Amino acid sequence: MKRLLLFFLPLLFIACSKNPYTHRNQLLLISPQQELQMGLQAERQILQKAKISRNPHYNRLVQRVAKRIAQAAEKDFHPGFQWRFYVLESPQINAFCLPGGKIFVYTGLLKLIDNEDQLAAVIGHEVAHAILRHGSERVSMAMLGNLGKELLAKGLQISGTKWGPLFDLAYGVGTTYGVIYPYSRKFEYEADQLGLYLMYKACYDPKEAIKFWYKMMRASRAKVPEFLSTHPSDMHRIKALQAYIRKLRTIPRRCARRFN
Repeated sequence: MKRLLLFFLPLLFIACSKNPYTHRNQLLLISPQQELQMGLQAERQILQKAKISRNPHYNRLVQRVAKRIAQAAEKDFHPGFQWRFYVLESPQINAFCLPGGKIFVYTGLLKLIDNEDQLAAVIGHEVAHAILRHGSERVSMAMLGNLGKELLAKGLQISGTKWGPLFDLAYGVGTTYGVIYPYSRKFEYEADQLGLYLMYKACYDPKEAIKFWYKMMRASRAKVPEFLSTHPSDMHRIKALQAYIRKLRTIPRRCARRFN
């Protein structure tokens, strides 16, 4: 037990670092190089199983919008990613960005959007997750949670006893709803904010993000209480977006387009 603690406490101290963009302390047990390798491996696995869309309109649209968002990200944040953009045939209303800048957009989402600005809101959000290293933070939290579970079980001396399964259940529920879900919602708010900034700097209209989330709210069938979800409630999310859009007006940008 003492040996585990001597290993655990210095590791926790070393792994905590301040995110340069959000200024929030992050737990990161995975190096940027490991993260990039994870992204490349996931990209290969997805391309082996998923169906790539051959729709020329969808592909041109995603390439155009994603390229502008990626350029804004590189200009202001310099993540040094190798950007690649894909359209996948699927009815899912979703998109995601792997570590290292591999962006995937489902055709189901493209059928829902009204314009490029709404797509920029989605892609900006996903790119923000990658820049903020939320994926690595989730993996690191899971690793730390497993180690904490082992330490606690040893300390309580219940490993291998009849109370073991009950302890596993209680620990899992406690960490899921007390730690993982709240942090997941925090990640979503952070990605929303940075994503809005990216689409704004890429000369898209951030107000279209509000219109898109109202469409998502109407399209969503499953409604669960916020504390049982990895995502904020639709209305909390929309209010946070509206507040940040007001702040964006103070940030200068050069655009050929004009917005109301």
